[in-house]
Amino acid sequence: MNRRIKHSNQKDSSKIWLNALLMCVVVIMLSSCAATKENNCGSLVIKEQGAFSAGGTVIKSEGTFDPLKPWNVPQGGQTRHGDHADVFYQIPANAKHNAMVFLHGYGQSKRSWQTTADGREGFANIFLRKGYSVYLVDQPGRGDAGQTTKPIPITTTPDDQTWFTQFRIGQYPRFYDGVQFPKDSLSLDRFFRMMTPNTGNVGEATVVNGMSAVFDKSGDGILFTHSAGGAPGWKTAIKNDHVKAIVAIEPGGFTFPEGETPEGNRGGAGVPLEAFMKLTKIPIVVYYGDNIPKEETNAASQNFWRNVLATAKQWAKVVNAHGGDATIVHLPETGIKGNTHFIMSDLNNKAIADLIAKWLKEKGVE
Repeated sequence: MNRRIKHSNQKDSSKIWLNALLMCVVVIMLSSCAATKENNCGSLVIKEQGAFSAGGTVIKSEGTFDPLKPWNVPQGGQTRHGDHADVFYQIPANAKHNAMVFLHGYGQSKRSWQTTADGREGFANIFLRKGYSVYLVDQPGRGDAGQTTKPIPITTTPDDQTWFTQFRIGQYPRFYDGVQFPKDSLSLDRFFRMMTPNTGNVGEATVVNGMSAVFDKSGDGILFTHSAGGAPGWKTAIKNDHVKAIVAIEPGGFTFPEGETPEGNRGGAGVPLEAFMKLTKIPIVVYYGDNIPKEETNAASQNFWRNVLATAKQWAKVVNAHGGDATIVHLPETGIKGNTHFIMSDLNNKAIADLIAKWLKEKGVE
């Protein structure tokens, strides 16, 4: 009898211990989820991932190479591979038909799409969770695609405050009221450390060739561009028929047909109408954030974007007048306020991604 009671007590103690352990595990998991600031605890199932270079050139120096000489002795007769794009890609299980190809803006790299200043998930993971394959590009002469064939001086001039202001986070050191950007010092430090320089004198045509080579490997896809990536993005769609839609985040310049390019456009000279017409065959949506005034102000950064937004609206009218489907979305006019130049990594980036996903579904280019 006593032995039976003792055995029963041991079993009860084991149950209590096991339940306590399970509770600890649950608490740890919930705490871990809370720490990410999002409900991203579900697993991402990746069927395939990898990296590759796309496009590029090879140059060769005059002379004859001698393999017996020390490595640090200058020699002729050598090649240099450069001016290519660098790509990291992930393909989820049961991927949708159209991949997503992401091109960064000025002073940025593929990290613009991978994460945020405060460590949340960027568009890459958000859209992976929605079933899209993602191809993250470093354009020629930037980030992991730093090997170039034409040199350029790399400056170390301090300029963080300039970009804080130009990217409409605020007017340094003041943040804009209600801005969708984390205001803690650690996030700002991380944001500044995402800036990266040009490593060579790379022209737009080289970027377009690299992006077209990316689409040759990715197949049909949706092109995402940001800022300075917008101008080569239009020409990539003209060059490569695998571009089935464009989502442009605050592009700075536009491609117009010859004879219709307005003064002040930052997208270069116009292109033949036949080439421009390719932009009328795919759906295009362009997003701009907040703190772009309707009237001129005493802030050069705001006036710059005011002029860009005006050009964007004029460009969309031209595209649509030629039978296209281009939409300009100025987010505060839709009730979504506080976005910076980095809409894809602002505090509300998941809500923005949902808007884009809805638009893609409506256009039938999932």
